[in-house]
Amino acid sequence: MNKGKVICGMHNNVINYERINKKKKLNSQNIREAGPEVDPLWLGSGWSLEDLSKPQIILESTFGDNHPGSKHLNQLVEQAKIGVYNRGGKPSAYTVTDICDGVATGHDGMNYSLVSRDIISAMTEIHVRASGADAIITFSSCDKSIPAHLMALARLKIPSIQFCGGSMMPGPDFISPEKCYETAELVKKGIMNQEEQLFFQTNACPTYGACQYMGTASSMQVIAEALGMSLPGNALIPAESNLIRQLANSAGKYIMSLLDKQITPKEILTKKAFENAIMVHAAISGSTNILIHLPAIAKEVGIDIRPEDFDYYNKKIPVLSSIKTTGTWPTQIFWYAGGVPGIMLNLKDYLHLDAMTITGKTIGENLENLKKEGFFRKTSLYLKNFGVKSKDVIKSLDHPYNSSGGLAILKGNLAPNGAVVKHSAVVPEMHRHVGPAKPFNSEEDAIKAITERHISPGDVIIIRYEGPKGAGMPEMLKTTEAIFNRPDLVSTTALITDGRFSGATRGPAIGHVSPEAAVDGPIALVEEGDIIKIDIPNRRIDIIGTSFKEQTVEHIEMVLQKRKKILISPLNPKKGILKIFEKLAGPPMDGGSIF
Repeated sequence: MNKGKVICGMHNNVINYERINKKKKLNSQNIREAGPEVDPLWLGSGWSLEDLSKPQIILESTFGDNHPGSKHLNQLVEQAKIGVYNRGGKPSAYTVTDICDGVATGHDGMNYSLVSRDIISAMTEIHVRASGADAIITFSSCDKSIPAHLMALARLKIPSIQFCGGSMMPGPDFISPEKCYETAELVKKGIMNQEEQLFFQTNACPTYGACQYMGTASSMQVIAEALGMSLPGNALIPAESNLIRQLANSAGKYIMSLLDKQITPKEILTKKAFENAIMVHAAISGSTNILIHLPAIAKEVGIDIRPEDFDYYNKKIPVLSSIKTTGTWPTQIFWYAGGVPGIMLNLKDYLHLDAMTITGKTIGENLENLKKEGFFRKTSLYLKNFGVKSKDVIKSLDHPYNSSGGLAILKGNLAPNGAVVKHSAVVPEMHRHVGPAKPFNSEEDAIKAITERHISPGDVIIIRYEGPKGAGMPEMLKTTEAIFNRPDLVSTTALITDGRFSGATRGPAIGHVSPEAAVDGPIALVEEGDIIKIDIPNRRIDIIGTSFKEQTVEHIEMVLQKRKKILISPLNPKKGILKIFEKLAGPPMDGGSIF
């Protein structure tokens, strides 16, 4: 073998290390020169002498046994290793596993969910900086791990790919795990027996991959691809298929090409890329949690994403897909219909088609290549198994599911810096609502009030001190499901919080209220009997009365000022990582990050 060169047998491509080093000296070679103990340590890990001079590629995954979204990632890493080796690189697997919000929900474990995003991001950064890696592929599927990895990749500024772990196969009759909240209630009421419930439990998660609805995990996969940081067609690809393994192998080849061309996230994560991501997110009616994650990623490359950006594009871009839980189809059906590339084709008149991607080509060029390669024809053949056509799942701009995107940003004296609602999941009669406040200082107290029937139709439930500085900003999925399972409340009662919601949330749920209660935001000043007005069409959320009576704006302002002077926080001191997060976390509308 020629010194400084490796021949790739599959494509006869030559990776010339000397040529790469002339462009930018390899990080791995720098640390070898700085530390004479590096070579023996690597050799002690089973490396060959030849491996020492190769570009070092980190394959960072959240592989672990905790949940289906990460359980299979080690298999994808192994496939990517082959792709890296075949292009002359030396891959090394690193792991920091993630938690599952579905497991953490409904108890104090959820307080650690958003915190975990920043810790995974930090550990990915540490792995790269300490090892002197030349490039990196991150492998993740879910809510906090994908934004964590994207934040790190943006920060690291080395050739990078985000590989998404794909979607779980739907259960029989399109069962998915959120359905189990309903079955638990049906068993309590005697409508369903435990054997019938067991059927749902054993079939709700039949394979590995992200959950089958457009929750935060699926939304983040879509965002990663829309940003240009994942391979075309990667988001929500069936996780149990050979297709995802073949794509993982290709990712190993693409990372070596990025290294050769020295294309880094700096060239990809531009303002145009983030605008593309917001538009695609609007078209899929994705999770409200994107308002936390996308600004946090953008901040790493010096781009400011504001709530108003989401509102602008959600007014402009229609919803083109009807995906569970608020729609019809599970995510694998969406992928078979064309997935993110299918959405982008329909949005091509709006998107920045000249935005660069990790393929080394633009969004527009990728779409043309997919058409030439028959991607859309091949994926649509799977839909014949379900008796479905692509146009049933992904609509055209002329015949959308909804004329505007799924999210709205609300402001007013209750949320001066903004709040978010997934209005596509709200029944039309609740788009305007006036009702008395029922405030609670914890989710547990609110759930107890709902289940013990202390909440009446028309009430506005307020859960506060759940923001980043209050409790780590947990999700309120258990509360929204408690409301959903009360037929008298589901279309009559609103929920407002400075916490956040699962992407699976259904109903009139308004989150991310800013400023949060922990920094004495107006939500901390609400008392029982205050009158709350929600006006989604006009993007307003206001306190308009006290003691069950409407009052003037001036009177409300005077009352809030008096309350603020005597306000006593109910929060107890935090310990451990929550103490650090509470001290450093930024506002929700800025990404709620410690960075």
